[in-house]
Amino acid sequence: MFYRLTRFIFKILFGIFFRPKIIGLENIPKDGAFILAANHMSNLDPPLIGTFAGRVVCYMAKEELFKNPVLGAAIRALHAFPVQREKADRNAIKNAIKVLKGGECLGIFPEGTRSKTGKIGKAESGVSLIAAMTKAPIIPAAIVNTDKVFSAEVKFPRLVLIFGKPMNFSGSTKDKDEMANFAQNIMAEVAKLKTVGENSL
Repeated sequence: MFYRLTRFIFKILFGIFFRPKIIGLENIPKDGAFILAANHMSNLDPPLIGTFAGRVVCYMAKEELFKNPVLGAAIRALHAFPVQREKADRNAIKNAIKVLKGGECLGIFPEGTRSKTGKIGKAESGVSLIAAMTKAPIIPAAIVNTDKVFSAEVKFPRLVLIFGKPMNFSGSTKDKDEMANFAQNIMAEVAKLKTVGENSL
């Protein structure tokens, strides 16, 4: 109930201020588990994806956000769970696997943190590890212009969210190079989608 209400409110706010353009929604599975992997430039990224993906998105969120009791409770109600970003967090991985085993959507920002330049950075291998352990497909997603919100040049830019075609990882969790390469392949696809989104404006 809280998730649906929050999504409804954000849909109105995004529509009024940012006129979002959503592309590739047909690539989102109507049911079953999948990983949604996107670039990350702003705190608006999670609600943007959660509002328009068409599925409930369960996010890994940085542990610090849960230290505030009120904010932490709200984030948990929105299906997020904490992750320690400084190390390989086994509890976060277990929670991620639980989400996917339950047939739900797991939202991940493979870069691990927000880009300060708006450019897509290097991906961590965690997304490949989770994909290998669950066999869940990955839907790459690109976000355009959230880094420009309230900037000097424009306060309310038009936002674009574009979903790509599914990618699958069939490698081994024991092959670190293979996992690292696949994570970079995901971000390379996200970069291509981002260019498509930018050109659609």
